Amino acid sequence: MKRREFFKKAAVTAGAAALGTTAAEAGTTHQPIDNRKISDVAFPEKRPLITYSDRPPLLETPREVFTCALTPNDQFFVRWHMPDIPTYIDPDKFTISVNGMVNKALKISLKELKEDYEQVEVAAVLQCGGNSRSAFSPTAGGIQWGNGAMGCALWKGVRLRDILDRAGVKKGAEWLAVRGSEKAAYYETPDFIRELHLDELDDHVIIAYQMNGEDLPYLNGFPVRLVIPGVYSDSWIKMIDNITVSDKYEKLFFMDHAYVVPDNECECETPEKKFPKTKPIYRMNVKSVIGYPTNGDKLTLKSQAVVRGVAFDGGAGIKTVKISLDGGKTWEDAILDSGKLGRYAYRTFRYSFKPKKLGKLEIMAKAINKLGEEQPLAKDIKWNHGGYKYNGIDVVTVEVV
Repeated sequence: MKRREFFKKAAVTAGAAALGTTAAEAGTTHQPIDNRKISDVAFPEKRPLITYSDRPPLLETPREVFTCALTPNDQFFVRWHMPDIPTYIDPDKFTISVNGMVNKALKISLKELKEDYEQVEVAAVLQCGGNSRSAFSPTAGGIQWGNGAMGCALWKGVRLRDILDRAGVKKGAEWLAVRGSEKAAYYETPDFIRELHLDELDDHVIIAYQMNGEDLPYLNGFPVRLVIPGVYSDSWIKMIDNITVSDKYEKLFFMDHAYVVPDNECECETPEKKFPKTKPIYRMNVKSVIGYPTNGDKLTLKSQAVVRGVAFDGGAGIKTVKISLDGGKTWEDAILDSGKLGRYAYRTFRYSFKPKKLGKLEIMAKAINKLGEEQPLAKDIKWNHGGYKYNGIDVVTVEVV
């Protein structure tokens, strides 16, 4: 399919998909958070996923996908903020502008990006700050995601630092404003821009044009997107078209008003009394998700069963994942993969057991990272009005027959 035809088809297929999920269904869910249905139709370049909206596209990955270290591109979640996404981008004419406090302003074509700079790869988890929001009680504002607003991919591109070195950053410069191509329907709505301090740039922060060995899917940011491993996805700007270097931080809507949590030790507040001072969400906390079995699955009594899932954090690295079959009274270690994809990627885990009793069985998983941080019980999660950074111990309920 030509990319110019992409949204022509998407308007039809997504419109039909949206009929399967009403706003009420999406906005009133709590634990368990797997009561959404996969759409009967698919967006271009995607398999059928859980669909919240077609404009902007909001697609969630089903739980059962989270048994592999890398998430397939056609099952990778989608989160756009603005309804107006370019319907066609000519890769031969596309450029990224680099301007502001630089010695030499640049317009970098895709060909130059792929041929004139050192190419690097990094495996990293991309996760929406509102992932698992539907588990908060009372309901927090925003899209009522289940566990599937996340994915892990092998990203290929060019270090952002190398691009800035080519442009030559002037003395006194401290900040970068990275802008994407999506546009608001209302002209006064601000552009989606992420500001980065130059100190945040390391060898893992890249401008990526590939995802799992293929061009970025259109809905995941084709032709290029920002990759900042360990950080929530509001920072990973899609369809980058401009980078401006400056000496001043400019307050922005999405960073300073939308994607924020209370600036206190617990990052919490109450619905009746919001905490007055806030801070942007940034580094991801420790989390695990069970991919198999899923809620409602049937396991056979005294037969071998294998729990599988993924765990990750903001880059400290996962130390262990523990499984409980008795409501959290006792925990046993799951087996982790080798971790060869690096500290920003999923660590897959597995745990074998034989169900001993008929009836309902809760399977709980909690991850612990190398800093000793671990997932809390759901009842111990503190509330915030944006519904951000939920990382309660994951629970699936199956039936032993």
